[in-house]
Amino acid sequence: MGKPKALKEWASAVKALEDGTQIFIMRKGGIVEETKDFQVESADFFLYPTYEHQRKELLKEDYRGVIDDSLVGWSAADTHVTINSFARMVEDMEVSDQDQLNKLYPFHIWTENFTEERLKWKRKNPLHIMLLRVYTLVQPLQIPIEQAYIGCKSWIELGVDMPEESFMVPVLSNEEFAARVAEIKHTLV
Repeated sequence: MGKPKALKEWASAVKALEDGTQIFIMRKGGIVEETKDFQVESADFFLYPTYEHQRKELLKEDYRGVIDDSLVGWSAADTHVTINSFARMVEDMEVSDQDQLNKLYPFHIWTENFTEERLKWKRKNPLHIMLLRVYTLVQPLQIPIEQAYIGCKSWIELGVDMPEESFMVPVLSNEEFAARVAEIKHTLV
């Protein structure tokens, strides 16, 4: 088995996953994906926070300050990134219509405009709703930023080992996580 993957995601969305505000992310694909479509390359991965393309107007008003918080201490000239979390995908659901997407509105930090645009981009392709069991790392990782990590791609391979279970703390209890998954699935029925 190779080195673990990391999924690049806005730092504000990573924060929402790390504090239990939401338990999924939405994906259609990075601009330079090899297949031009999003593929789930690994069910277990680190959450690699990105900072440069976050836009406040695409977050619900209550969450816009999270972007400012995420930028504290960050610089485009940074040579390392801190990774605080690891995720295990429990399910990859596909959403193809606006009605289904609208039902998910209470469960995430993004505006309707953001989610609509995600759904409309490459219209023939469904939107991946990745339900994630998120863990915080007892010891955050300081990863050197390599050239291969830069650019609009979803997945990168990190030169670190997979964390041991004992070094990860679930963000939500088993019961709370199961209840949130059930609520989302019930909403989409």
